[in-house]
Amino acid sequence: MTILALETSCDDTCAAVVSGAGEILANVVSSQGVHDRFGGVVPEIASRHHLELVNAVVDDALARAGTELGAVEAVAVTQGPGLVGALLVGVATAKGLAAAQRLPLVPVDHLQGHVAANFLAPAPMEPPFLCLIASGGHTLLVRVRDHRGFEVIGRTLDDAAGEAFDKGARLFGLGYPGGPALSRLALDGDASAFAFPTATRVPGLDFSFAGLKTALLYKVRELGEQETARRAPDLAASYEHAIVEALIARVERALAAEDGPRLAIGGGVAANRRLRARAEGLGVEVHVPPPELCTDNAAMIASAARWLEPVPFPDYLGLDAYATRPRRPAA
Repeated sequence: MTILALETSCDDTCAAVVSGAGEILANVVSSQGVHDRFGGVVPEIASRHHLELVNAVVDDALARAGTELGAVEAVAVTQGPGLVGALLVGVATAKGLAAAQRLPLVPVDHLQGHVAANFLAPAPMEPPFLCLIASGGHTLLVRVRDHRGFEVIGRTLDDAAGEAFDKGARLFGLGYPGGPALSRLALDGDASAFAFPTATRVPGLDFSFAGLKTALLYKVRELGEQETARRAPDLAASYEHAIVEALIARVERALAAEDGPRLAIGGGVAANRRLRARAEGLGVEVHVPPPELCTDNAAMIASAARWLEPVPFPDYLGLDAYATRPRRPAA
C-alpha cells in the first residue's frame, strides 16, 4: 500500500509518501531553526511551530509524490517517544487525515523508525542484524530479528551520544545543534591530544556519557578561556574520538557474540564521519542509510509502518502519544 507518514517527535516537522515496496516517493523535512538561540529545543515553541507547519508539509509531500490524500491507502504517525506536545500535533493531524478518508492508521515507535530506515529502497538491509541507534535523545544497541520489532541489548545509563555532542559544542560556543559543528572543528584537531574517558568500567553493552561531558567541562575550566580557544580543535577532536570509541567498543563486544554478525546504524549521530569510518573498519557488513534518513524524517516512519498492523477506523480516534518508551523489548 501507499503510505502517508508524519513525524513530529522533536523540532522537525516531517511528512513522507512511501510505496509498499519501500520506494520513497516524497520525503519532506521542515526544520524550525528557532531553537539555537536557546541552546536546545524548547518543547512549547516546537509544538506551536508544528501546528503552523504540519498542513503545509503534508501538502508538499503529497504534491512531490504526484498524488493526493484520496489515493493514499494508509496513514502512519510517530506515537512516541519524544516531546509529548510535539507528538500530539502529529498524532492529531494523522487521525484527522485518516478519518477524513476512513483510512487505517498505523502508530509507529520512533526508534523502530530509525531501525526501519535500513529497510528502504533502493538498497534495503534484511534482518537479522545488530543496529546501533544514536541520536540526540536516544542511544541504544538492538538486535533485529525481523521487520516488526527489535530486542534492546544495550542502552545509555544517562545521556545520549547526540546530547553529548551538543553539550560539548555549547562549551565551545558553537550553538545548537552542535554535533555537526563540533565535528567540523575537530577536522583540524589532534584526537590524541587529550585523554577523555570512554566509560570502560560500565559493564555489558550499556553506554554512559555523563562522565565524559563532565571531563570536558573540567578540562575547559582548567585551560581557561584563551587556552581553550587556542586548543579548541584538539579538544573537539579528542572529545569526538571518546564518544565514537565508547560507541564502537560496545558494538564490537556485541558483534563478537553474534553468528554471522552484521551491523546497521541509525539516528543523527550516524552521519558522523568518524563513526562511519570506525564502523566500516570492523570487518563485518555495515549498512548506514543516507544522511537524510539518519536524522528525524517521516520516510523511516512509513518504512516501519509497512510491517505493522494498521488500526482501522474509528478504533484509532482515542490513540494517544507517549513521551517515554517502555523499558522492554518491542513485540
